[in-house]
Amino acid sequence: MKSLIVVMLIGVLCALAGAGLFMLRKSDDSEDRRSSRMAKALAVRVGLSVALFAFILLSWLMGWIKPGGLPVLP
Repeated sequence: MKSLIVVMLIGVLCALAGAGLFMLRKSDDSEDRRSSRMAKALAVRVGLSVALFAFILLSWLMGWIKPGGLPVLP
């Protein structure tokens, strides 16, 4: 369970890094092609983030994961 969450977080970071590279790269590609690639990478990042949030919420509701916050002192 935790490994799937970590893999999805790494995927989100890779998509964000890819969008940053497309934004900063100076190449022979046209401006429209570069911006469309960046938009697609950001769309993938948003989709992965929403899917990860939904998966964590579903896992919590099904009892697969439990919150482990700080203990409350009396």
